[in-house]
Amino acid sequence: MAHLMQEIFGYTDELSRALQKQDQDIVHAIELVDITKYHLEGLRTHPGWDDFVKKVTSFCTKHKIKIVDMEGPYFPAGRPRRGFFNGATNYHRFKVDMYVSIIDRQISELNGGFDEVITYLLSCMAAFCPLRLFAAYDQEKLVRLATKFYANDFTSDELARLPWQLNMYVTHVRRDERFQNLKNLCELSVMLVETNKHEQYYIVYKLLKLVLILPVATASVERVFSSMNYVKNKLRSKMGDDYLNNCLVTFVEREFFNQVKDEDVINLFQKGDRKVIL
Repeated sequence: MAHLMQEIFGYTDELSRALQKQDQDIVHAIELVDITKYHLEGLRTHPGWDDFVKKVTSFCTKHKIKIVDMEGPYFPAGRPRRGFFNGATNYHRFKVDMYVSIIDRQISELNGGFDEVITYLLSCMAAFCPLRLFAAYDQEKLVRLATKFYANDFTSDELARLPWQLNMYVTHVRRDERFQNLKNLCELSVMLVETNKHEQYYIVYKLLKLVLILPVATASVERVFSSMNYVKNKLRSKMGDDYLNNCLVTFVEREFFNQVKDEDVINLFQKGDRKVIL
């Protein structure tokens, strides 16, 4: 089981780290989702199982651990063998009931979190990526993004003008040297403002802002829910909403609050009408 978890964590670690970043690279995240699914599906095939068994066998041989006979009958650990055998072999137990079942659960979780709609949404968002002179640019996907997912945020006139403005926009930024070394959508948004192109291509800029809101909101919500288990534990299960919100803000944004000096906090509290000196 430990070897299997190591294999799964090894393939899903990069995806987990990418999704937890505050400045998510959407293109990179989409690629990691597809790559992770590809490798997990490869694990559950016969060659994947054979390679896994070789690794486990090599480990057991190296550390002088008894190797299980896969063709032998399966008996649960801790139970008497007499009268228990139900016809199952170790091969069926370890491969079908454990190995394939656990991998299928992981793949199912990825498919549930990144279904066709979400994957298509992310792929449309990735068409804004400025890497390699906007190599991922796709006018059709961006227009589809605006008309299908954000239709209520645009007027009919803006949606009609969007295809032409997108073509003008991408030609303009590809010719501008200031846009050549951008790495993500955040840097693209900042550069558009600094060069005043956000006013010239205001429809494109509005769509870009809507794209930037989604990953930030998603990551923030995920971090808050993950932090609740640490902040509101059994010892502090009766805290009020205001106190909980304040604790969550300081916990989630602890990197920022760690930069605040204690003297500044004390001086701030001393400015009020307080009888107790901190």
